[in-house]
Amino acid sequence: MENRGSLADGARWVARTSVYVVVGGIALIAIATVASVLGPMLAIDVATPAMGAWWTVFTAVAVQGIPFLLLGTVVSAAIGAFVPERVFSRVLPRRPALAVPVAGAAGVVLPGCECASVPVADSLMRRGVAPAAALAFLLSAPAINPVVLVATSIAFPGNPAMVGARLVASLATAVVMGWLWVRFGKEEWLPRRRTGGKGGSPRGWGGFRDGLQHDFLHAGGFLVLGAAAAATFNILVPRSVLDVFTGSPWMSVLLLAVLAVVLCVCSEADAFVAASLTGFSPTARLAFMVVGPMVDLKLFALQTGTFGRAFAVRFSSVTWVVAVTSSVLTGWWLL
Repeated sequence: MENRGSLADGARWVARTSVYVVVGGIALIAIATVASVLGPMLAIDVATPAMGAWWTVFTAVAVQGIPFLLLGTVVSAAIGAFVPERVFSRVLPRRPALAVPVAGAAGVVLPGCECASVPVADSLMRRGVAPAAALAFLLSAPAINPVVLVATSIAFPGNPAMVGARLVASLATAVVMGWLWVRFGKEEWLPRRRTGGKGGSPRGWGGFRDGLQHDFLHAGGFLVLGAAAAATFNILVPRSVLDVFTGSPWMSVLLLAVLAVVLCVCSEADAFVAASLTGFSPTARLAFMVVGPMVDLKLFALQTGTFGRAFAVRFSSVTWVVAVTSSVLTGWWLL
């Protein structure tokens, strides 16, 4: 009887949460859509055409990104709440060099956002998974999961090469970083690992609810900031300044790779920001999408708090270089 009661309570909670998520998502999309229509007209009336153009770019990025952000946070919360970390340790090969590509490829079927990937990687290490494999998963999960790839295909319609290039460049970066850790990584760069016990994150339906609320509100705030930054960049930066960078393939790649670190756009929505940067080459926009989910300011802060500053400085800087190099090589090959 108790089991039946708990199942009934769980079913009611799932139904209630689903309604909240669907209704809330629809409401957000409706509000953003109305704002995208009325905003430019009001801005033109009370200010300048430039403000109207800013509002148009901002709402376009936000409206396109919200559905994928919502879907991505639902999947991420479900994995964090219902998939035990020991599953990963059981399916990975014991040899770190072989476990790295397996863990990197697992990001295709086990998606998560950037913010969730850091505590997941920490939990994997505490349960005995090789650090190289855990770090490869940390980088690949938010970069090549199905939600991100579908969002990229929507942001770049009729351009499947961009989706394939993002998959190849991101997976290559994750695997190379894992192998670099196998060869050069040192245990003293990581804090003393705790073994055994359970992670601090709540499990079950309560964990799913808490994870969904935290991830959506947290990532949604970064989406809004990223959309605003992209709109500001498009409107305020003079065309002559952009020409200095867009005229040079190398400078344009480096500029967008740096912007990806600063803007901190969620991986479920960064493709729409990249698509709005029409003045840049496909390879430069690819670098923006490859670097962003792996190296940005919020990730650096999370890694510092979880693994320590010494690790975060080394890992983030090397990841940035590898991600840019992988983007350039993949863009030259596929784009």
